[in-house]
Amino acid sequence: MSDLRKVEFKNIIVRMPNWIGDLVMSTPVLADLRTRFPTAKITAMTREPLGILLQEDPHVDELFSFHKVNTFGRHDEKRRIIEKLREGKYDLGVLLTNSFSSAWWFWQGKVQKRLGFSANARGWFLSKAVQFPEERKHQHIVLTYKKLLEPLGIAISSTPPKLYLLPEEIEHVKQVLTSFDIPLDRPLIGINPGAAYGSAKCWLPERFRQVALEILDKTDASVLFFGDGNGISLVKEICSGLPSRIYNLAGKTSLRELASIISLCNVLLTNDSGPMHIAAALGTKIVALFGSTDAVVTGPYGSTGIIQKSVSCSPCFKRTCPIDFRCMKGITAEEVTAAILRILKT
Repeated sequence: MSDLRKVEFKNIIVRMPNWIGDLVMSTPVLADLRTRFPTAKITAMTREPLGILLQEDPHVDELFSFHKVNTFGRHDEKRRIIEKLREGKYDLGVLLTNSFSSAWWFWQGKVQKRLGFSANARGWFLSKAVQFPEERKHQHIVLTYKKLLEPLGIAISSTPPKLYLLPEEIEHVKQVLTSFDIPLDRPLIGINPGAAYGSAKCWLPERFRQVALEILDKTDASVLFFGDGNGISLVKEICSGLPSRIYNLAGKTSLRELASIISLCNVLLTNDSGPMHIAAALGTKIVALFGSTDAVVTGPYGSTGIIQKSVSCSPCFKRTCPIDFRCMKGITAEEVTAAILRILKT
């Protein structure tokens, strides 16, 4: 096998992760590839609808978006993916996903050199199978993603996750907020009470509600609740009967509109979630609540705004809590409110 460090690749495809937060945390890989291969064409391959987050990334020349493919369904989509890969004539493929299918696609798509972590019996389809770092469970996933680039001669960098927004996008969401009668001359506090992974990552709805009321009482801020289509009912429950200056935006924004609004917020209160990583990548200050997951591994990169209680069963990484939810119940509304107020005073 040739030494990949000596090859000047010209046409690179990067299979991006399938979750919003993971995709955001993997953006340094794109920047580091661009630094190493400044004249190469770099394509980011993403599952719909995540690619929209990368549409203004200066390190990406092309977006290759596809629909989720189930093992026993959507054969037309499988064929389309493989045909598009072959048409691309890529000389390097970097797999940030660990699935068997993603490596098989690159092999079937005739991507010349295929680089990925050794996992799920897919080594046969990789030109270079990289072993997971021993410290994987004790270091941030951003560093694990960067480790995959070492066979290309790319050392671990200090590049942080970053998302890119256009000035006109910011102006557009200002108009959107104004249309909801949200004043722009007061602080904006974003609250994201959901999380796609499962309820074990979510703080109690009544405590989000309590924090929102405390913020209204102690500041002149506006409180914006966020949520995707799956979070509409949760946010509606939390916001029911709350006074003005609290706004329910769940399901009312596109992904890029959400990112643009988060960029305008003075602080985002959130569970461990995709919006949390969006905020970190945009430089918005964060109060992040962790329970079942590990803030060392998946916390907001470079942020200190993490609240996590030390309990014997955490992190358990379960989707639902099988016992008494002590990791999240131990976080009080009073300490969360105090953390937000400290940020507002800085």
